[in-house]
Amino acid sequence: MKVNKWRFFMVLAVAGMIAFMAGCGGDTAEDTGGSSAESEDNSTDSEDAEANDSSYPEESIEVVVPAGAGGDTDRNTRTLTQHLEGELGVDLVVQNVEGSGGSTGSSEILNADPDGYRVLAYHDGALINKLLGLTDYEVNDFEVAGISVLDQGNSFLVSGESEFNSLEDMVKYAEENPGELAVATETGSFTHLQLLALQEEAGVEFNIVDAGGASDKITALLGGQVDVVPTQIGLVGEYIESGEMKSLGVMAEERLEQFPEVPTFTEQGYDVQFDKIFFWAFPPETPENIVNTFSEAMETVVTENEEYREEINGHVVSPEYMGPEEASEFIAETQKRYQEIYENSEQ
Repeated sequence: MKVNKWRFFMVLAVAGMIAFMAGCGGDTAEDTGGSSAESEDNSTDSEDAEANDSSYPEESIEVVVPAGAGGDTDRNTRTLTQHLEGELGVDLVVQNVEGSGGSTGSSEILNADPDGYRVLAYHDGALINKLLGLTDYEVNDFEVAGISVLDQGNSFLVSGESEFNSLEDMVKYAEENPGELAVATETGSFTHLQLLALQEEAGVEFNIVDAGGASDKITALLGGQVDVVPTQIGLVGEYIESGEMKSLGVMAEERLEQFPEVPTFTEQGYDVQFDKIFFWAFPPETPENIVNTFSEAMETVVTENEEYREEINGHVVSPEYMGPEEASEFIAETQKRYQEIYENSEQ
């Protein structure tokens, strides 16, 4: 009996140990499996969050316009931001940062934190800044979100009392009076390149006057301080209608629907054409998902929002969306063309 009892207890002990070890092993396998699954879930969640970036934007976005209030850059920017706010769900606060042909404002964004809460809204002037040595960076050094507007309404305006009634009248005067015709611009701006291009094409020399941004140039013309102002024709529609100003032509391929009576430069024998590009860009190294979120909101407004499209057409510009890649390519091609114009004007 003693032997049987001993064997009995030994069997129980071994069985207990086996059960204990099996239980521990099961728990370990279960825990390991759980940790692995949890790790995979966390990794997937992290990737989804980064891809969708559902948290951006969480606060207001500052929009830097490197031009004064009242000009076409300011107006086109504010028109779009009003509708972008509904798409992004946050306020977009426009800040006008003037100076150095727009380079002051664009430099602020170049050096800003790449967190998506400061964005540049500007135009071809940024390309001219590089050509004229006002900056050492290019537009494609930024993270381009896209293009929202193309402007074909670039015009040369004179006072309603001016002796000039056509581009030919103005060019003839400039031929007979080299360096006397006072034409306003802002050094390093888009209109500066237009003047250089027309000087080269017509073989004349203007007295190029740095009068500031669009609203300042218009004031200078109305005040008799300059003879000619290149600016966006949609900005001065009321002055043209009232007879206070006259347009000598537009630098478009065809006449504008809104101003069918105004001839193109090409019609008048001067092959000078410019489409003004309005683009949006973030600081370098801004995450791609942030740029895409903003760009997709732009696309929705520009291509689908009829209220916006009607309003922007009223400014005599065209709502035209290009995404980051297409916009960057378009800007690069435009930069190359402007480089050729500038080099020809310097010869």
